[in-house]
Amino acid sequence: MSDERPLSFDTLQIHAGTEPDPATGARQVPIYQTTAYVFKDADHAARLFNLEEIGYIYSRLTNPTVGALANRIVALEGGAGGFCCSSGHAAQIMALFPLMGPGLNIVASNKLYGGTVTQFTQTFKRFGWEAKLVDFDDPAAVEAAIDDNTRAVFCESLANPAGVPTDIPAIAAISDKAGVPLIVDNTSATPYLIKPIEMGATIVVHSTTKYLTGNGTVTGGCVVDSGNFDWMASDKFPSFSQPEPAYHGLTFGAALGPMAYTFHGIAIGLRDLGMTMNPQGAHYTLMGIETLSLRMQRHVENAQKVAEWLEADDRIESVSYAGLPSSPYHDRAKAISPKGPGALFTVGVKGGYEACVKLVNNLKLFSHVANLGDTRSLIIHSASTTHRQLNEEQQIAAGAAPNVVRISIGTEDPADIIADLDQALAAATA
Repeated sequence: MSDERPLSFDTLQIHAGTEPDPATGARQVPIYQTTAYVFKDADHAARLFNLEEIGYIYSRLTNPTVGALANRIVALEGGAGGFCCSSGHAAQIMALFPLMGPGLNIVASNKLYGGTVTQFTQTFKRFGWEAKLVDFDDPAAVEAAIDDNTRAVFCESLANPAGVPTDIPAIAAISDKAGVPLIVDNTSATPYLIKPIEMGATIVVHSTTKYLTGNGTVTGGCVVDSGNFDWMASDKFPSFSQPEPAYHGLTFGAALGPMAYTFHGIAIGLRDLGMTMNPQGAHYTLMGIETLSLRMQRHVENAQKVAEWLEADDRIESVSYAGLPSSPYHDRAKAISPKGPGALFTVGVKGGYEACVKLVNNLKLFSHVANLGDTRSLIIHSASTTHRQLNEEQQIAAGAAPNVVRISIGTEDPADIIADLDQALAAATA
């Protein structure tokens, strides 16, 4: 690839992070289905374990197929480094692990995937971590929630389930002022629609299970570091600013600079937490990313048509899609995501909870699944499934009220998507 000019997104999604296999000439990235790697000699092994040389040790830490995927996502996000792991939830744990400790907290948006809310507010308590959920539409509230024990600010670029866009530059400015990193979950947008690092985010996380893979075959996660945060600027982040006993007193921040976070995630996080992505899963996601821009264009086009049709239907109370001029987030969406606000949104159905259940049960083309970002159109009633662990007030704040369904618009013919919704709505509201 040429070094004379930067490559476009469409080219990077096919070529970034990979070269023909040096041993065989294979053009597609091989699936390196191996546990361990032979060292050249004892000195070579020692250098690898001391982080004095880059290479492969054991597939819990690094694997060539998984590494190629991480490098491709890093290139698409415009980061300095990154690593892949076993799921999107694993990516959230891995992203926060080097930053947190007992008694510390994160300030997170209250508009998050229901499973993330549960992870943050319940599971994190077992680590001694606290999550403060705040309305990120109110930057002053975000700033007020940050205290001396805050170690990160967390949000989704397009919040699941309602597809609400976050004002990333505004939140990044608040995070910078407080001297803490901003972590953005970019799953629903993908780097094709939104690049959080360009807007000031420190770290980006993904559930690669969703749009990046795009075909509903594997689970996975990815963490991308911008390389822009100064981990040595204060004593808030001893994982980087203090000597690491497991590596003979190596200070990650001083020794590794912009790559400190990435190396810590691999050498400490994956080593000790073991949230490893398997190489076959990485292979499927690499193939999926090759068509990411094409798929996202169709997802957005279809979502706009379906949302407009739904908004005009008398059987519908509300549509949360930010691509609609009636949306309170329409202007923000155009600024944050000019190529379109994704293909995930919620629909309020007249008749409430019962009508939502009937709608789901009568759809034929749509798949009723706990997933999003597939080429297939998907639907779920969040209040009774993904967000059922929340109380009604929390459900409403998250955009998952009892009278709404979440839909993920696929890449089918939009006329077929609309026809299926039409017949199901007729049955649900009869």
